[in-house]
Amino acid sequence: MSVSTKLYEGKAKIIYPTDDPEIFLAVFKDDATAFNAQKRGSIQGKGAINCSISSQLFQLLETRGIKTHFVDNPAPNQMRIKAVKILPLEVVVRNIAAGSLCQQTGLALGTVLKQPLVEFYYKNDRLGDPLLTRDRLLVMELATAEQVDRITHLALQINEFLKEFFQQCSITLVDFKLEFGLDSKQQLLLADEISPDTCRLWDISTQEDADRRILDKDRFRLDLGNVENAYQEVWKRVLKVVEAKE
Repeated sequence: MSVSTKLYEGKAKIIYPTDDPEIFLAVFKDDATAFNAQKRGSIQGKGAINCSISSQLFQLLETRGIKTHFVDNPAPNQMRIKAVKILPLEVVVRNIAAGSLCQQTGLALGTVLKQPLVEFYYKNDRLGDPLLTRDRLLVMELATAEQVDRITHLALQINEFLKEFFQQCSITLVDFKLEFGLDSKQQLLLADEISPDTCRLWDISTQEDADRRILDKDRFRLDLGNVENAYQEVWKRVLKVVEAKE
């Protein structure tokens, strides 16, 4: 497969066609970006780790009735996925105040929210991925009212599962980003990935140490070091819990 056949290349993945028009191949990259790609770098082994973690979580979500684009793993950093048209929305679910929520509201880092917060951002680098109200989202026709309701319901379901799962990994799920797409039958599917790139994950055993507890891409964003070790630690814990369930 030559590079010229690729359908799309993003910050974290390259998408290729396959012999089946309903199936794509996603190749996860080691490239790392932050702040809308203003900061760039590389995290050794990130592609394979993120692909492996995402694959395990997608399969577990499928057993909970959450339909995803996952098909299988032909290689550690490759995922065969159902062909979908990605909705231009980043769906963020927050359990604890961190990142932009603190910057924009003044909430103290680590504030536990009384209920999960579901937010929608316009997936547009040129505009800086702005936060959208429901009405703006509908005016822009980024999704239908029914799709927004369905996505919100699914996001909260996924949050409950992931919170419980990561708790078993001795990890606190602070917040995370989801993306959804429509297949050829206009069925809404969970897409993209669920990984240390898209989740804020804090080690429960070191909760009192603000820097040491971080097991996600914030280690890269904030120049905290030990990025590869953090990703590997998450994968090790995820695999241990998955194997215990089998």
